[in-house]
Amino acid sequence: MYPATTLAQKKRVKAKPPARIERLMCTRGTEDEHARIAVEVRGGRVQSFAYYSKKKPRTCSVHIQRDDAYSTWSDEGRFTKVTTENGDFLIENRPKYVKFLFRDVDRMHYCGTEIGRINGTLTVTRGKRDCVIEKLMDAHQEEPDPILQPAPQDRVEQKPDPRS
Repeated sequence: MYPATTLAQKKRVKAKPPARIERLMCTRGTEDEHARIAVEVRGGRVQSFAYYSKKKPRTCSVHIQRDDAYSTWSDEGRFTKVTTENGDFLIENRPKYVKFLFRDVDRMHYCGTEIGRINGTLTVTRGKRDCVIEKLMDAHQEEPDPILQPAPQDRVEQKPDPRS
């Protein structure tokens, strides 16, 4: 039989405290043309993110959570790769910031607009409200319709002027 103190000690086994949840958020732009993101980090790993951008009249909205049915997450050190059937996201989580790389993300699926791809980066700096954005808002630009483009003109070679 165990002494009473040993049983009491076994009952007091402390559960591991839940991982700290960190919520980050930033925005960049004006009311009519902006991008923003909200990120949840738990135990040093991104758990979910929600990206929204607007360039009148177009909007894009992406919300992805770890362990959902629509994405696959893989972690390697400070990097997380999120794969969806509509494009990939590479996340770099550093002590000062979290950087998102949008790679060939389907514009039609997330923005409800014409066929196209979203490529670019968005960086959330801890303690700051402004995002750093590179090429991400280009997804709102209309791509020219190849059917409506004029046919290339036949190039006529000009002979040099013999007087020169």
